[in-house]
Amino acid sequence: MAGPGYLRGLAGLLGSAVHPVTMSVRVRFAPSPTGPLHMGGVRTALYNYLFARKHGGEFLLRIEDTDQGRFVAGAEEYIKESLEWCGLELDASPWKEGPDGPYRQSERKELYRHYAEELIAKDKAYYAFDTSEELEAMRERSKAAGVAAPAYNSVTREHMRNSLSLSADDVQKKLEQGEPYVIRLKVPRHEEVRFEDAIRGWVVVHTSNIDDKVLFKSDGMPTYHLANIVDDHLMKITHVIRGEEWLPSAPLHVLIYEAFGWERPVFAHLPLILKPDGNGKLSKRDGDRLGFPVFPLDWVDPVSGEKSSGYRERGYYPEAFVNMLALLGWNPGGDVEIMSMAEMVNYFDLGRVHKGGARFDPAKTDWFNQQYLRMRPDAELGAALKERLEEQGIVTSVERATAAVVLLKERATFVDDMLEGTYLFTTGSPLKGNEEALAEARKRWKPATGGALRSFMDRLGSKPLLVSAEVEKAFNEMLHEQGMKIGQVMPMFRLFVAGRMQGPGMFDVSALLGRDEVMTRLEHGLELSKTWD
Repeated sequence: MAGPGYLRGLAGLLGSAVHPVTMSVRVRFAPSPTGPLHMGGVRTALYNYLFARKHGGEFLLRIEDTDQGRFVAGAEEYIKESLEWCGLELDASPWKEGPDGPYRQSERKELYRHYAEELIAKDKAYYAFDTSEELEAMRERSKAAGVAAPAYNSVTREHMRNSLSLSADDVQKKLEQGEPYVIRLKVPRHEEVRFEDAIRGWVVVHTSNIDDKVLFKSDGMPTYHLANIVDDHLMKITHVIRGEEWLPSAPLHVLIYEAFGWERPVFAHLPLILKPDGNGKLSKRDGDRLGFPVFPLDWVDPVSGEKSSGYRERGYYPEAFVNMLALLGWNPGGDVEIMSMAEMVNYFDLGRVHKGGARFDPAKTDWFNQQYLRMRPDAELGAALKERLEEQGIVTSVERATAAVVLLKERATFVDDMLEGTYLFTTGSPLKGNEEALAEARKRWKPATGGALRSFMDRLGSKPLLVSAEVEKAFNEMLHEQGMKIGQVMPMFRLFVAGRMQGPGMFDVSALLGRDEVMTRLEHGLELSKTWD
């Protein structure tokens, strides 16, 4: 077995130039099926995945469901679907068996009693028979003695009913009679627990600040602390990469590894994902309040029926979501922002993960999606737009939708944003029934505009096939002839033909609509304008 010096040399330094990885990397993501997977959990899975792939290692998933009271129906399937959507391929999981399975802790529960008993045999743990009333009395005594945070520890355990304070005969009798008990870790007195975190450096905690945690419950199930350590050991996990919220438990876990005499993995505790204002950990309530998702997929609570929206259903690309998450707490160096999964794997280094919390920026998330939308092939976007249009009862061809995408995608963050261009797929004036556009047109109308547009129509009428450059030339010739500026005519041209003040260039729009449709719309607008003069 490797000695402490070897572990200190590796801990926290893997991935750096001075201390390269020399072991076969195995990491795991270990969620609990207690509800939907938060984006913070997805990021933890992502960093584990990137680290494993960077070093040619394995990425496992283990469902930690020892707390059956908190189990939520559908949560496990949600975890599976979320990771699949994000493109995080698992080497072993409850859905892809490997040599160290099963990968649900509830299916491994017979293992844990053996290991809890092993610690008792090594005098590293003990039976505790205390009732809830006795535990409460202990806490009250401690408070009366001025202890701010009462705990079951090396001091108070001497006055409780456990196998350290009772005689061996009494303990044996209680066990034979089936008296309820838990198994607690025997935390040593007056010692320092030291370990090096791959992100945070050296962590030192005195055992006076660690209580004798329950390892095995009276219902025959292990606690998280025991099951987690046993499974990581049996599954040969080399690096435990998890959220900052587990950092306070890490010294306890180090003690459990030492109690078993097992080589412990390298720990790396990731920074929190913070609210957009940076004030505290990002929660579902923040998303509800500010209007953005915190879950990868839609989730419907099986009890309350409450629905929470997800990034997938909001129209985000999984690549954009993953790219955004990767940069929430990690910097690949330089100004690199847009990265494929392969590029993230290549760049990833635990040494570049931040210690401090990472502020979530909804606007930046939209920016990522916009970049990935622009990188999509026009034909793919055209097919998606055609599908959305048909859902609204507008029938068109893939070719026409693709041609429209070329004009619309630069202003779009999502495919649905391109539905603002429905006027490109319909016939007749877009002013019909459009009170907002009509009001804008009436406000901007000047009698001189009508003559200018008539002159422009005369030029278009001689062109059987509109080309963007020729439309622009005709428009400029009209301005020169009329002695007008573009701002005096273009807004009305846009409103009459497109029914909106903003959008793609009108010369390109005209070429896509065709001469006859443009002429029809201009004629209708000019007829309406007779009532405005």
